[in-house]
Amino acid sequence: MTNLSRKLLPSTSALAAFDSVARLGSFSTAADELSLTQGAISRQVSGLEEQLGVMLFDRTSRGVMLTPAGADFARAIAGALAQIRSASLHVMTKRHSDQLNLAILPTFGTRWLMPRIPQFVARHPEITLNFATRIGVFDFDRDGIDMAIHVGQPEWPGADCTFLMDEMVGPVCSPAFLESHPVNRPEDLMRLPLLHMASRPGAWKHWFESLHIASTAGEGMRFEQFGSVAQACIAGLGVALMPLFLIDTELASGQLVEAFPHQVVSPSAYYAVAPQAKSEFRPVVAFRAWLLEEVGRYRQEIVAW
Repeated sequence: MTNLSRKLLPSTSALAAFDSVARLGSFSTAADELSLTQGAISRQVSGLEEQLGVMLFDRTSRGVMLTPAGADFARAIAGALAQIRSASLHVMTKRHSDQLNLAILPTFGTRWLMPRIPQFVARHPEITLNFATRIGVFDFDRDGIDMAIHVGQPEWPGADCTFLMDEMVGPVCSPAFLESHPVNRPEDLMRLPLLHMASRPGAWKHWFESLHIASTAGEGMRFEQFGSVAQACIAGLGVALMPLFLIDTELASGQLVEAFPHQVVSPSAYYAVAPQAKSEFRPVVAFRAWLLEEVGRYRQEIVAW
């Protein structure tokens, strides 16, 4: 390594000492934070200034203040130090457990999956789950994701899709909305404001066609998440096609009711998706197997009802 290269790569001890003093504005407070003596902190900072050939602090009888160069340097290295700490924590954690970075759908994740997660954790305490929210197809490598719960079609380039379950959908609205907008036949829905999910643009057309009705319903409000659609229905903004298993609570409480008693299997289904390179990754294999067990148990519960 050349002398210039050495100058451009200060020790992490010196950078940590400088960062602490820059944030706290005091050598003594920085010493307490890093469990070092004040003299050790001062030597680290002085050595860094000498290495860079720049004064980073103005030292006065009232304390220390960052010079303009010091302020620029503090801002520049803060992110790098945070990344190093994060990477170190990740490596330290990974020594003791496997990591599964899992992308979940917002409503499915909170309503169906999350209440069941404690069973997986109890069975596989050695696997640490990290959750991220994603809608639609994304780049597994770029996002650092090992596995995803996907709704739609089993079409994901470079990935294996494992079928989990279909979803049954039906038109729902608030009781007050239905009282003021009676629906005696499915055609009556065409004159009402129909709410749409952005991820299911053909849902209403499919529902009407299942009744052999050519839908002429116009576009209405569009939403990204089912949670938002449910709230819009509760507020009386219209009628929405909802996966009924995701709104059990609202139906049971009477906040939502079926606008017309006709349910259909949605063209979209739920899949566990993993990139082919991670298909045999142990945490992926374990989670996929557990997930299929939970889906099987859930189907049996539905039949029992």
